[in-house]
Amino acid sequence: MTQFDPKALRQAFSVFPTGVTIVTARADDGTPVGFTANSFTSVSLDPPLLLVCPGRYLSSFPVFATCSRFAVNVLADGQEALSDTFARFGGDRFAQAAWTDDPDQPPVFHGVAAHFLCTTHQIIPAGDHVVLMGAVEAFERSERLGLGFAEQNYFSLGSVNAAERERHYG
Repeated sequence: MTQFDPKALRQAFSVFPTGVTIVTARADDGTPVGFTANSFTSVSLDPPLLLVCPGRYLSSFPVFATCSRFAVNVLADGQEALSDTFARFGGDRFAQAAWTDDPDQPPVFHGVAAHFLCTTHQIIPAGDHVVLMGAVEAFERSERLGLGFAEQNYFSLGSVNAAERERHYG
């Protein structure tokens, strides 16, 4: 297998703009866990499937590698701090956020652009990650625009759209 400088490879991957999500689940004892991810994509409409890719380096990896249910929260413009909390914060991340605490469901954050509640369809080992494929059981979309990320920076679709309108109509 070809060897690459991991830093250079990460920088090359980062030029691809993505959305920002927080994936959540519950440990066997009911404790909520979550992580920020940009490795999210739709897979199929029939049946409705999506995927995320948790890394083996996550402290919550054992939960995601064996979970039967999880949620994907698509963050909205203005939720950069929430993203940062779940990407970096080491303490009680959920104490830093507004979320729906239903013990029968994975956590869903308030104010997101969309969320998807999933049952685990398949877990596929993939290098230093796993592909966690979910069957969408329920979803909700708000009117908020999604939060974007590229080259280690957040961006707003609203700001991009406004800049384009300004450029065209001045």
